[in-house]
Amino acid sequence: MSLRMILRILGLLLMLFSLTMMPPILISLLFGDGQWNAFAVAIGITVLTGLVMFLPNRRARKELRTRDGFLIAALFWSVLALFGSLPLMLASESPLSITDAVFESFSGLTTTGATVITGIEHLPESIRYYRQQLQWLGGMGIVVLAVAILPTLGVGGMALYRTEIPGPLKDSKLTPRITETAKALWYIYAALTVTCMLAYMAAGMNWFDALGHSFSTVAIGGFSTYDASIGHFDSAVIEMICVFFLIVSAVSFSLHFVAWRQRSITHYFQDPEARFLLLFLLGLAVITVVSLWLTETYETERGLRHGVFQVVSVATTAGFGVADFSLWPGALPFLLFMAAFVGGCSGSTGGGMKVIRIILILKQGMREVMRLIHPNAVIAVKVGKVSVPDGIAQAVWGFFSVYVMLFFLMLVGVMATGVDQVTAWSTVASSLNNLGPALGEASGNYGDLPAMAKWILLVAMLLGRLEIFTVLVLFTPAFWRR
Repeated sequence: MSLRMILRILGLLLMLFSLTMMPPILISLLFGDGQWNAFAVAIGITVLTGLVMFLPNRRARKELRTRDGFLIAALFWSVLALFGSLPLMLASESPLSITDAVFESFSGLTTTGATVITGIEHLPESIRYYRQQLQWLGGMGIVVLAVAILPTLGVGGMALYRTEIPGPLKDSKLTPRITETAKALWYIYAALTVTCMLAYMAAGMNWFDALGHSFSTVAIGGFSTYDASIGHFDSAVIEMICVFFLIVSAVSFSLHFVAWRQRSITHYFQDPEARFLLLFLLGLAVITVVSLWLTETYETERGLRHGVFQVVSVATTAGFGVADFSLWPGALPFLLFMAAFVGGCSGSTGGGMKVIRIILILKQGMREVMRLIHPNAVIAVKVGKVSVPDGIAQAVWGFFSVYVMLFFLMLVGVMATGVDQVTAWSTVASSLNNLGPALGEASGNYGDLPAMAKWILLVAMLLGRLEIFTVLVLFTPAFWRR
């Protein structure tokens, strides 16, 4: 492992990230909100830090190994969120404290969508835009974007790519060269964003709201330019557009790539992971809508709208809202939260444990039941027509075990700061699954939580975004041995 190489790459990536602070300056000048100087200062600090890292190590060139990719991905997401918080701290209007600014930045870049801010619609337009842009960059992952550029600088990209794309079955590339893979992913991501924006505008949003919400919709983030989220618009058409693009973004982007190449959509329904997601959302929506009707929480039309929207929003880990589902009757709030543990498909912008892992856990459970009946039988675990190697099956169980242990560890940590059990459980679950909304005292926002609780939740967001092992491997002695 080369420290100089890692510093060189981090410096390059920081300078690249500084460019993303330029659009908010244009928004600030366009609306005249007076915040352009906060972004200008943030750019200066970010570029200067990047240069300090890069220049002394500019001649360090070496092919990255897998463990280098782990370290760079974890370090960069942490460093990126820290520097991304600068404009929120430097803003002359409603500046945030260090803890709140870092929390908001982490929440944006990890596409969690939890916020400490109230009165979002009264913030300067450049800050409102910047929050949405953070989620868009975090959605597909700025590391994947950088992979398309780094090979020209003598840095191998595959190690970075494998640490960034989520899911257990992620080693196959869409195209022979990793650079082309990263570019293909971003072309699809950008095309979906533009299409989503145009659809929102056609449904009645102005260009600013349409752009901001398209960023957070395709990223499955959940940030909004209003406190009331999508509910601000009170439009069935806008809600259904959001539902459609959330489902599209929760499906593996490799399927979108195949659809683009083959000009066909039949493979979506042939993919076992995509089928499971669609059936899971359908079943959960039926239960939710019927429950809302039977309890007379809403009339028929609004119950259908709110039920379907909140199911898709929460289950895909977006976290947009049209109603406060924490007040819904019976077990519905808990049921929706449990759905977020499933999350999106592997290779999507969704959070959670990923659909493929849930499928494998269920199939392995069924295999163990069959082994009780037929002890000597050799029973393979299959996803579709493909047999899953035992190594992957064991890794899924390992992931699940560590996931549960970390969840309870952070739950105890948040409760130790004085937070009640319901609030602590829901905020940790929301952060670890990159969901956003919570129950209890955090049902409105996370602003009133103790500072230490917010820092624990920051760690949960990072673990969820990088799928736990990418971060935990850094704390093993074997990782640092030569």
